[in-house]
Amino acid sequence: MIETLFRDGKAFSIFPYRVIFMPARLQTDKYPVQAGFSVSSRKFPHAVDRNRIKRLGREAYRLQKQPFYDALRQNGLQLAVFFVYTDKKIADFDTLHRKFSVILEKLTREAGRKD
Repeated sequence: MIETLFRDGKAFSIFPYRVIFMPARLQTDKYPVQAGFSVSSRKFPHAVDRNRIKRLGREAYRLQKQPFYDALRQNGLQLAVFFVYTDKKIADFDTLHRKFSVILEKLTREAGRKD
């Protein structure tokens, strides 16, 4: 699934994330999104830093995902999404929280488009 996502998925960037997504047939109808988070070990050689960034990103996503889920369910869509952190510094939670609201709005618009 991840290989297909990176090969065939659409992408956009909203600093500090690169977002890769594609429509998917998930194994459950309970959740309309399967999400993944990634941080470069080249930019952050210490695992503790990578884990912190992923944890902050997952929490920012968790707090704001419900309207996104509702919009996808209304349109009968399921998505596979991957968030790749691109900054060279660890962002604070407030910054990530604001960025995720923008990311999820754009993702909702992009997912609903027919290309």
